Amino acid sequence: MNPTLSVQALCKRFTAAAGRFDALSDISFGVGAGEFVAIVGASGCGKSTLLRIIAGLEQPSSGAVLVDQRAVTGPGCDRAMVFQDYSLYPWLTVLENIRFSLRLRSGFRAADSAPAQSVAERAVLLMELMGLTRVRDAHPHELSGGMRQRVAIARALLRKPQLLLMDEPFGALDAQTREVMHDLILHIVALERPTIVFVTHDVEEAVYLADRVIVLAPGPGRIDSVWPIGLPPALERTQDLKRSAAFLAAAREILDRIRATSGLQSDLDALRRLTGHAMRAVKNGTMTRGQAAALHHQDHQVRQEERAMASQNGGHITKSEQKVLNQQENAISKDILPK
Repeated sequence: MNPTLSVQALCKRFTAAAGRFDALSDISFGVGAGEFVAIVGASGCGKSTLLRIIAGLEQPSSGAVLVDQRAVTGPGCDRAMVFQDYSLYPWLTVLENIRFSLRLRSGFRAADSAPAQSVAERAVLLMELMGLTRVRDAHPHELSGGMRQRVAIARALLRKPQLLLMDEPFGALDAQTREVMHDLILHIVALERPTIVFVTHDVEEAVYLADRVIVLAPGPGRIDSVWPIGLPPALERTQDLKRSAAFLAAAREILDRIRATSGLQSDLDALRRLTGHAMRAVKNGTMTRGQAAALHHQDHQVRQEERAMASQNGGHITKSEQKVLNQQENAISKDILPK
C-alpha cells in the first residue's frame, strides 16, 4: 500500500547576506494512512520548515512531497494545519470559526444544499467532541488557551483532511491543560483515524501520542533516527502510562539522541570540568578567590543559558542532573568565593 505522505530527498536552502544556509538536507520518509508520526529535535534543526513544506506554505529547493501520490505544490484541502498560536478569527464565535471553511467553498454557498448541511452537522459533532458546546457562541477572547486550541483542531478536522499537520500545538499551554489535550487527541485518533504529522519539542509528548518518532539533527536538518513506539493503542494510553518502564525507556533513548545531535551533553560536561578546575586552582593557590568569583559568575551565566536551551530543545535537564549541577554551584560558592 502506498503511504498517505511521501517525502522524497527533500532539501531546503535559504540565501541571506551572509551567504547560503542549508536548512534541510536529503529528508526522506513516509507516513501510512491513519499513522501518527511525531518529529522532534534540537532548535534550528528544521522541524517547522519541514512541516511548512509539507503543508505547501514553503517550496523546497529540491526533492518532492507527495500526498496520495500527488505532488504538493501549494496549500490544498487534502491537508490541514494546526498552529501553536491558534489562528482563530476574533470576530467569529466558536461554531462560526469551526465552520469557516464552508465560506471558502463556492459550491457550498447554498446553505440548504446537502453537502453544506452534512458539513454543518459535522461541525456541531466536532464541537461536542471537543467539549465546546457550552461556549458555542463565545468569541476567542472569552476562551482559555486550551479551548482556543480545541476550536482550531475542530476546524482543521471539519473537511476530513487526508493529512493533519500540527506544529507545536500545545507548546503554549500549561502542563495540566496539555495533558487534557493529549488525551483528547488520542480520543480523536481512535475515532477519526486521521493521518497526523506532529512537530514538538517535548519528547514525552511525542512518545505518548505517536506511533513513530523521527529525530532530526541540526546543521543542516536531517533525519538522525526513527523510533517505533511499542505502546498500547490510542484509547488504552493513559497518563499513568508515562510512569511505566517502557515509556520512560523510550523517552530516555530519544532524549539521549537529541542531546547527542545538539552537542548539549558535551557542553554540560565542559561546565562540570570548569567548576572542578576552579575549585582545585583555589585550593592549590594558583587562582585567587577574586578570579574564582569572576569565573564562577561566568560559569553561572552559561549554566542558565544552557538550561534555557535544554528546555527549548526538548532536551530538558533531568532532576538528577539538575541536583548535581546545583550541588556543584553550591560547593563553588561555599569553597572559593570571597567571604
